[in-house]
Amino acid sequence: MSLVNILNIQVLDNPTAFNNPFQFEITFECNAPLKDDLEWRMIYVGAAESSEYDQVLDSIMVGPIPVGVNKFIFSADAPKIELLPTKDLLEVTVVLLSCLYNDKEFVRVGYYVNNEYTEEELRENPPEQVHIDKLQRNILADRPKVTRYTIDWSNPQNTVPQQINDQVRVDNCG
Repeated sequence: MSLVNILNIQVLDNPTAFNNPFQFEITFECNAPLKDDLEWRMIYVGAAESSEYDQVLDSIMVGPIPVGVNKFIFSADAPKIELLPTKDLLEVTVVLLSCLYNDKEFVRVGYYVNNEYTEEELRENPPEQVHIDKLQRNILADRPKVTRYTIDWSNPQNTVPQQINDQVRVDNCG
């Protein structure tokens, strides 16, 4: 049984300009006292064919965690353009929210992200050189992919490699 369960994730400022920060309001429930903090990571998948282009946009420690319902806003800068393959700047990619306890990941929430031009003319005839200032990022907030991992909450050295997939309620704030 997980001692921490995500109750809701609301995507804030969506859709938005490509260079604007990512913002998620995360509500979770803690069912028992935790000795250590939770680590939250936000990862931007730069290219589908290789994790080499993935960028950890931010990693934060949250704690101490009281028993009950907790809420915070997780915000991170947009990915560094110079580290992304130009051919993958447009179209669909993924942003991941991951939570760890004692360096063991117990939940990962993935969202598809559609990057496209705001002007119809540029969408229909994209220029060779991508115009970042004219790109819009739209997180497909209504269809997250949630993966839960079973971990041993009392013994940080132990982990059980079982995966459980399901959905979490999400709201799209646009």
